[in-house]
Amino acid sequence: MSHGPRSGLYAVSTALLAMSRHLEVRDVLKTIVASARELLDAEYAALGVPDDHGGFAQFVVDGVSDEQWKAIGPLPRQHGILAAMLHEAKPERLADVRKDPRFEGWPSAHPEMSDFLGLPIRDGDEIIGALFLANKKCPKPEGGCGFTEDDEELLSILAQHAAIALTNARLYERSRELTIAEERSRLAHELHDAVSQKLFSLRLTAQAAAALVDRDPGRAKGELQQVAALAAEAADELRAAVVELRPAALDEDGLVATLRTQVQVLDRAHTARVTFSTHGVRALPAAQEEALLRVAQEALHNALRHSGAERVDVTLEKCGPGAVLRVVDDGRGFDPRAIRRAGRHLGLVSMRDRASGVGGALTVESEPGKGTTIKMEVPGG
Repeated sequence: MSHGPRSGLYAVSTALLAMSRHLEVRDVLKTIVASARELLDAEYAALGVPDDHGGFAQFVVDGVSDEQWKAIGPLPRQHGILAAMLHEAKPERLADVRKDPRFEGWPSAHPEMSDFLGLPIRDGDEIIGALFLANKKCPKPEGGCGFTEDDEELLSILAQHAAIALTNARLYERSRELTIAEERSRLAHELHDAVSQKLFSLRLTAQAAAALVDRDPGRAKGELQQVAALAAEAADELRAAVVELRPAALDEDGLVATLRTQVQVLDRAHTARVTFSTHGVRALPAAQEEALLRVAQEALHNALRHSGAERVDVTLEKCGPGAVLRVVDDGRGFDPRAIRRAGRHLGLVSMRDRASGVGGALTVESEPGKGTTIKMEVPGG
């Protein structure tokens, strides 16, 4: 091996720590492949996760450029040496993969490979993937393989931990899918219970108004006023439901995309103009993103429901390693010094708690007749 025992152990430890940091399946696969290539000093590495149809559900490579990978074409099928890894379930160490009788060639854009080391990734008795390395960066014995028995042993240790990391990532994604499904189911029930009753009442009241319009216009007018009130209540319930669409969208799309989508929905649902702009913001820790989103939603709710604003502007900008959120409206404003009444009415206490809970700070600038600015700043992760 090119590594001494101490450096080899350190490299394995580094690789395992890198794998444990990721929860997304594709991120885990990329980390495994990059760690394996670096650990064994190989020119190329790949990891394939089989599907149930003779192909690969996912196939991740390291050492091949994006341009090369696109030129190579579709994902490989499970044949030749790749099939051996998955079906014979034993390590393969070859001096020249091209001379193996199972070798069936590769696309013209595929890089040339010679010595080869591959082994399956197991979860109990199930083979959940196969890990491949090619072209050891070292002088090779005449007609021999650059990869050694020590390399094979090291890679087998990595593969065992890769199985754990990959299984955990799959469980996490499945758990998240279930959470999203439960959230949508809950929201559907809330919409049904809250809005359908309003719409039913609205329909009956409209029918009553139609029946009265000729013989008792005064009563018909009253019924129509009730229709307008019920419609407004139904719209409020729908808007509240939109505000509740938080964690699932945030987990899937990230803070910037989630805020942009919600602002677009609110802009269509309200007469006020609602805009969103962002600059330089990268992904933040999950707790900070959720706190920023919830504060933005509370501030938007206040501006659209209570301030009488004609325009509400939401901005999210990079601030050092962290970010700063601003929600600015041109509404009627209030006196921030009357904090007990205003804080209770506008949820300012909960917004401040959310900010401080992630190491951030919230400031409120407002004045009667001059609008309101809610500013929340959070540090980087």
